Amino acid sequence: MTLLSVRDLRVRIRDGSRTVTPVRSLSFDLRRGEVLGVVGESGAGKSLTARAVLGMAPYGAEITGSVRFDGRELAGADRRAYAGLWGRRMAYVPQDALAVLSPVHTVGDQIAAAVRSTGCGRAQARARAVAALDRVGIADAARRAKAYPHEFSGGMRQRAVIAMATVNDPDLVVADEPTTALDTTVQAQVLDVLAERRAETGAALMLVTHDLGVVARYADRVLVMYAGRHTESGPVDRVFGQPRAPYTAALLASLPPGEPTADRRLPVLGGAPPAPADVPAGCAFAPRCPLADDRCGAEAPEAVGGAHLVSCHHAVEAAA
Repeated sequence: MTLLSVRDLRVRIRDGSRTVTPVRSLSFDLRRGEVLGVVGESGAGKSLTARAVLGMAPYGAEITGSVRFDGRELAGADRRAYAGLWGRRMAYVPQDALAVLSPVHTVGDQIAAAVRSTGCGRAQARARAVAALDRVGIADAARRAKAYPHEFSGGMRQRAVIAMATVNDPDLVVADEPTTALDTTVQAQVLDVLAERRAETGAALMLVTHDLGVVARYADRVLVMYAGRHTESGPVDRVFGQPRAPYTAALLASLPPGEPTADRRLPVLGGAPPAPADVPAGCAFAPRCPLADDRCGAEAPEAVGGAHLVSCHHAVEAAA
């Protein structure tokens, strides 16, 4: 059953004397209990899409299209419309835990505050906060709940934020590059904790990341974005196993080889994505695409293909 349905989402932001549109005509669905990986290069609009869904877009941003959460239309709604959803039915795990953790309150008090927003009493909220820290693998949780964020390591802070995000068993968790600032070993531990808590609560998870390996391991479906638009989406094994968009194929081809090769150079995807203010007409990937023709430069492709959607005029050639 669909929990989140996004249709023709556009995010416009005023930049001096001009208006830019970093997210353009984006549509996707997220089902209950599902993990959707959202991937693409920096500037693709992944994080802005996540924040727009949560009602956390930058001040002054104009949101149009449709964002339906459990049947309720939220596109263009002010923050008061989200007040009963944040922390209860919707939760956010950011790149940097210190962006949401206050330095002047203990970690336990901050998690307890999220619990108390549901009407829970003070003592019960504190007990649930300690239990939440214990569930995400914080040793000696009762004692560490009395510590301040600066007394936690980076990995522990991310675990604490996951505890805060999931303590009220939300329906939707949006994780925006939740392990970017962590080393590889801690990244895996934190992602495992996030996956375990999602499974325990039954929440749908929207996982924004640059790491295709993370998506392959944790996600059910994947949405590939480029220059603020849909490029390809569908089940992870189908999209990664048989990519139909040249951009998706290029991303996969740019992954470092799993075993040593005679050529020690790392594979690269040539060129760079356009700035939001300079997106060309037609297909934005056309200047970097080996299959591009005059149609690509003049006409933006529409998403076609059923369960495995692709936005490309040359999907057949790309798949071949």
